[in-house]
Amino acid sequence: MIDTHSHLFDEAFDLDRDECIKRAKENHVNKIIIVGFSKDTNLKALELAKKDSIFFNTAGVHPSEANESYLDEFNSFKEFASKNKIYAVGECGLDYHWDITYKEEQKKLFRLQCEYAIENDLPIIVHSRDASQDTFDIIKSYQGRLKGVMHCYSGSAELAKEYLKLGFYISLGGPVTFKNAKEPKEVCKLVPLDRLLIETDCPYLAPTPFRGKRNESAYVKFVLECVAELKNLPKEEVERQTELNAERLFQI
Repeated sequence: MIDTHSHLFDEAFDLDRDECIKRAKENHVNKIIIVGFSKDTNLKALELAKKDSIFFNTAGVHPSEANESYLDEFNSFKEFASKNKIYAVGECGLDYHWDITYKEEQKKLFRLQCEYAIENDLPIIVHSRDASQDTFDIIKSYQGRLKGVMHCYSGSAELAKEYLKLGFYISLGGPVTFKNAKEPKEVCKLVPLDRLLIETDCPYLAPTPFRGKRNESAYVKFVLECVAELKNLPKEEVERQTELNAERLFQI
């Protein structure tokens, strides 16, 4: 299995990070996309990738980092990415959930990262929260030149169809396992297996049976099992195809 979205550098793992990595490997997770989203975390993701070959690091600027100095944030990312190997741009995107003070700056910052990804032939990892239409409009504006994944997708099944038309992958995490998560389950059934990825977004969004607790990369197996059940397919088939999908998208 490949956990396509992990933040194992998070302080939540400071006391047992090595044990979490060991558990991931014991549970047949053979690759982890370790996702940066700020100056600090981009560096932490890189350091983990240098430490253990299971990790493939990304770098980006999260929408929550957007402010009047968004250009400085982007230029810092650009300098980092030019000096270090990264496998994707992001996570990046739009988030209107907590604060829309810098809504326009978020859009500009997202566009800059999309353009960097196109110029450097890299996929983007897209974070979208309470910003479905604006996120889609920006991605669509690049007319199929962008490639990437909608991380921990929480949008509608109808919108998922539109992302598929643009060549994007849809990634499902812990929420698809939640009992009353009607929409993620519909999305899972709708999206063809060759366009699905699985992830944890750890330490957040732990799947059932660990909902509400700290998530970790080993728990991606519960997402896999749920996807297999919803699609009425053997776990082995889902495991093999989602692994191939991730390898194709991230070139790993």
